[in-house]
Amino acid sequence: MPDQNRDALIATAHALADAARVETLRHFRDGDLGIANKAEAGFDPVTVADHAAEEAMRAILAERRPEDGIHGEELGQIAGTSGLTWVIDPIDGTRAYLSGAPTWGVLIALSDATGPRLGIIDQPYIGERFIGGLGEARLDGPHGSRPLKTRTTATLDQAVLFTTFPEVGTAEEGRAFHELAGHVRLTRYGMDCYAYALLALGQIELVVEAGLNPYDIHAPIAVIEAAGGIVTDWQGGSAADGGRVLAAANAEIHAAALEILSRAEA
Repeated sequence: MPDQNRDALIATAHALADAARVETLRHFRDGDLGIANKAEAGFDPVTVADHAAEEAMRAILAERRPEDGIHGEELGQIAGTSGLTWVIDPIDGTRAYLSGAPTWGVLIALSDATGPRLGIIDQPYIGERFIGGLGEARLDGPHGSRPLKTRTTATLDQAVLFTTFPEVGTAEEGRAFHELAGHVRLTRYGMDCYAYALLALGQIELVVEAGLNPYDIHAPIAVIEAAGGIVTDWQGGSAADGGRVLAAANAEIHAAALEILSRAEA
């Protein structure tokens, strides 16, 4: 990819994240979030901030990159002609967002037919931005910048494992997760996309989830792979379509976790 085009794409990704910061912070810890439930059963919330942030990002793309496709959580898909698609989740962790917890994030990915090429995991309230891909692997935040590099831990008994929900999808998926959890040093819950950022930063070794959509995982894939980690499904294949996801700090810890998770029934 020519440097000029690379630089323009990275600049666009940052512009999207900047715009989403404005809209998400405008409503964060505000009592009037206009919460609606998207789920027919259970609770899958969406707020005015989700829509405002995605609309702001789409407006930038319409101006800067009208030939690119868009796949967003709230406002659907637009086919492009360039072979590139922006995969965006305006608030990953809406439950945390509406609860006032600062562990939600904005996910922005640039993907092509081979998968994610560039990703940003942005936490507006903390002011941390994790970027990976197209030669980037960096955290920018209030304490400065530092490179992203995953851990070299090779054995499960030394690993820290995260997942967002203790239920972890279906009963069978939950069983496989808890079998894996029985082999690690520490298991923690919550964090949404911020757990993937911590993996890229070298703080933890594993994130395991199920029932994801492409907009949940494209940005984490790019960031983690740029930092030296591995993201696959539970059979070792591509995780770009979502579903069951295993993110690992390195090949050794990935293989050990995959050996357990791959036994889960489809």
